[in-house]
Amino acid sequence: MSETRKGYIWRLVGRIVVLVTCAVICIAAPQWFEILEGFNFFRSLSPFHLLWLIWVCDMFYQIIPIKNKLPLGSMKLFSNRFRPIRDKINYQALRDYVITTTKAAYKVFILWAALIIAIGLLHHYGIINDMILFMISVTFYVCDLICVLIWCPFRLIMKNRCCTTCRIFNWDHLMMFSPLIYMRGFYARSLVLLAFLAWLIWELCVMMYPERFWDKSNVALKCSECTDKLCTQYCQKIRN
Repeated sequence: MSETRKGYIWRLVGRIVVLVTCAVICIAAPQWFEILEGFNFFRSLSPFHLLWLIWVCDMFYQIIPIKNKLPLGSMKLFSNRFRPIRDKINYQALRDYVITTTKAAYKVFILWAALIIAIGLLHHYGIINDMILFMISVTFYVCDLICVLIWCPFRLIMKNRCCTTCRIFNWDHLMMFSPLIYMRGFYARSLVLLAFLAWLIWELCVMMYPERFWDKSNVALKCSECTDKLCTQYCQKIRN
């Protein structure tokens, strides 16, 4: 097992602990969720400040080219992770690849938007409150690593080989925090804004530097060059 995969397993354990802790707070100390309202973020300290800081740091890591900090699947948008092939790139094939994967990506986007709209309607009609919206986001926080380490339903649409070649790898925070768009406080809006920025930078790089995202133009994305090995359940036969 690679060090990256081991690290992700521990991160998953940590996220499960966060989910359980938040669930306990919902029952035992729901007043702590007042931090989510308006500018209460600046009026008192709570464990949710630490969680906010962790999330913000995670997103900054996605928009700043820090070497060896995150797996290649997340960092492939940056030039320092790009290893061009020696032969001439087939730009027509590259264009076809980008069009195909982008169409698949926005099928995922539409399905996710439908889910978030449904959640928004439940919130609008008072069936769920801000605390439940927050808990949904924390649940997505756990599901994000389940998709990486265990099974990813989006792969059925994307048809990608693994996380390293995934077209939507850095959509994670936008998807994770999308339920928070229905909340008005600084806590939620700051996370949504930064998640949107990380998504926008990713999408702009896909359009401007598509060669970085294709394993036929970026040698670093090939199975034979993989060091992350997050995709054990998908690519064992290829690596053997």
